[in-house]
Amino acid sequence: MSVTPTIVWFRQDLRLADNPALTRALAAGPIIPIYIAPTDSRRTTRHDGFHAGGASRWWLHHSLVALDRSLRDKGSRLLVRRGEPATVLRELAEQAGAASVHWNRRLEPAGIATDREVKQALRETGLAVQSFNGNYLHEPWNVLNKQAKPYKVFTPYWKALLAAGIDQDVLPEPERLEAVPGHIESETVDALDLLPTLGWADDFSDWWTPGESGAWDRFETFLDEVDRYHETRNRMDLDGTSRLSPHLHFGEISPRQVVARVRAEHPEALEEAGTEAFLREIGWREFAANLIYHFPQTERENLDARFDALPWENDPDVLAAWQRGQTGIPVVDAAMRALWATGWMHNRARMIVASFLTKNCLVDWRHGADWFMDTLVDADLPSNTAGWQWVAGSGADAAPYFRIFNPVLQGEKFDPEGSFIRHWVPELADLPDKALYAPWEAKPATLQDAGVTLGETYPEPVVDLKASRQRALDAFQQIKDDSH
Repeated sequence: MSVTPTIVWFRQDLRLADNPALTRALAAGPIIPIYIAPTDSRRTTRHDGFHAGGASRWWLHHSLVALDRSLRDKGSRLLVRRGEPATVLRELAEQAGAASVHWNRRLEPAGIATDREVKQALRETGLAVQSFNGNYLHEPWNVLNKQAKPYKVFTPYWKALLAAGIDQDVLPEPERLEAVPGHIESETVDALDLLPTLGWADDFSDWWTPGESGAWDRFETFLDEVDRYHETRNRMDLDGTSRLSPHLHFGEISPRQVVARVRAEHPEALEEAGTEAFLREIGWREFAANLIYHFPQTERENLDARFDALPWENDPDVLAAWQRGQTGIPVVDAAMRALWATGWMHNRARMIVASFLTKNCLVDWRHGADWFMDTLVDADLPSNTAGWQWVAGSGADAAPYFRIFNPVLQGEKFDPEGSFIRHWVPELADLPDKALYAPWEAKPATLQDAGVTLGETYPEPVVDLKASRQRALDAFQQIKDDSH
């Protein structure tokens, strides 16, 4: 390379288009693209803010393969190495004769700490370092209230975000890239050992196509239905959501690109019910990042300190039944089994199962959040934490604690023909609609005709919904009284 190259460190920005770190690096000359994995990438741990749950590792493997393919199509290739980021980047800079390193910022607590440490270590060795906003419309320090404080309630935050501007320029992808010199070695993506050794993820590829082109295929398909999003988004039995969450998490498509594409087709998007509801969900993702940045303790601690005194029961058998989809509550079990089979769960279903676990079962929200982080392909720490604390009542903009979802009514309303439950809980498939959502209330003859024997072919409920609801309300009333 005749010009000093710039190292571009890819993390959660696995795309070529609208990638600020890449674009700025290319303005200076050739680039050396690299992805750095932890030494042991099979451990379920947080590395550089990346929670390496099994489903996320599956996605990461395929997304890295796709990124490498895209880079090769342009004339370059993705270097893959393992180790401590500062050390790896220093060694690569020496090998490539690079004088600077570019990356897009991360906002999770571990990611921020890593960025700070790596930036300092590299600058001490004389390397220039620049970081950019590649993952959000606006970073948290740019959207504050009139007192320069962070927002804790979504609606005023959304208004402030709109005032700051959600329509932004989208950077083009490069047409050609210079080749990475052949003497610079790389591990293979396969060598990172990201794929599960057992076959539990074999069917994921039926549901997902990780990578930049897969993200756009999914998005374009959704855009055909976005007009009805406000009507279909809560229906668990319909394909009414965008399913862009894993693509956004891994940065295969950016929120700037999403907004620009929606606005190109719908110039009045904020005045149309479907598109406005969808753009609000992009806003919620931004809000979640805002919360984890300004309140990093909420990754493991309640934002509302009153909940520190809540007497969680944390029955391990109940937690295990919830994880396996064997609670005896059909809509909960359907959702949990869908999660295991596909690595994803409908947002309405997420609220239902989280409410059931934290309120009816009195299991600490952190146990549920950890399970989601291990099993979701879109395991995103800010969104996951904000969502669980919202349902539990312990977070920002939280649902009132007395809002306890009734899973029977939720199933009837958002799976009205029972097709979602029948698909994922096939042992109940022959029950009539009237008995499907609460089989424990069905007449013995109805169960018999459908081949259902509670406690044998399908479990009895792990809790009584009415009694457990009251228990939860009593527990919350106690911490309210104690806090006064």
